[in-house]
Amino acid sequence: MADLPPPRIMGILNATPDSFSDGGTIPEDALATRVAVMIAEGAHILDIGGESTRPGSDPVSAGEEWRRIAPAVEAATRTTALVSVDTRKADIARRALKAGARLFNDVSALTYDPDSMAVARDYTAAGGAICLMHALGDPKTMQRDPRYDDVVREVRDFLAARVAACEAAGIPRAALIVDPGIGFGKTLEHNLTLLRNLAAFREIGCRILLGASRKGFIGTLSGEKDAAKRAPGSIAVALHGARHGADILRVHDVRETVQALAVDTALRKS
Repeated sequence: MADLPPPRIMGILNATPDSFSDGGTIPEDALATRVAVMIAEGAHILDIGGESTRPGSDPVSAGEEWRRIAPAVEAATRTTALVSVDTRKADIARRALKAGARLFNDVSALTYDPDSMAVARDYTAAGGAICLMHALGDPKTMQRDPRYDDVVREVRDFLAARVAACEAAGIPRAALIVDPGIGFGKTLEHNLTLLRNLAAFREIGCRILLGASRKGFIGTLSGEKDAAKRAPGSIAVALHGARHGADILRVHDVRETVQALAVDTALRKS
C-alpha cells in the first residue's frame, strides 16, 4: 500500500445476511459483480467479511464464514485492488492469505483467536499488513453501558499495547494499521470524542484506519433510522477523518466518498 496516496478508500463488501447496514442485500452470485463495481468507483482496497460484528450479533462457524466469502475473495484477487479479509478467526485469515488476500483486518486486534498472531506474521512475510481495532468487549455485549475514564487515552493505550505485542512477535510496525473502533463499545459521546481527537492516534506511529460508515451514531445525530440512507453523514465523517490524519477510510458508499474527497482536496489546496 506504500505506493498509494492517502487517504486510501476501503470498500466494504459484506457477504453476510445480518450486517447492520447491508446484510443480505448482495446475492452470492452477484458478489463478483459488486467487486468490479467498487473498484470502478475508486476503491483501492476491498474489505470482505463473512461474519457480522454488529452490536448484539452472534458468531458463525469458520466453515460458514469461509463459504460466504470465498467467491468474493476469489473474484477480488483477480483484480488490481488490495484484498482485505475482515475476520477474527485465524483459519479464515489463513485461507484468505493462500487465496491472495494481503490485509488481515481483525476487530479483536488479534486477541480473539490464539493462532491469529502467527497468521499475522505470515501476512507480513508475504508483504501484507495487519489492522488492529479497538473494541470494548464482545460484539454480543459491547454496547451494554460502555464506560471509560478517558476514552482517547484508554483506546490509544490499548492499541499501542497491541502494536507492542505484534512487534515482540516479530511483526514490523510498518506493517501495522490501527483503528479506534468507532461504534464498538462506545456511546455517542465516546465516538465524537474519538473523532475529534483522531490525530492523537498518530502518536502510536502506525497508519490509521477510520471505519464510521453508516454507523448508529450518525443515525442518532441525523435522525435517520435507515442505515442504508446515511451516506451524507458518512461522507461528512470521512472528510473529517481525511483532514485529521486517517490514512484509510472504510466506506460503503465508495463513489460518493471518492467524489467528495476530490472536491474537498481541491478546495483545501486553493
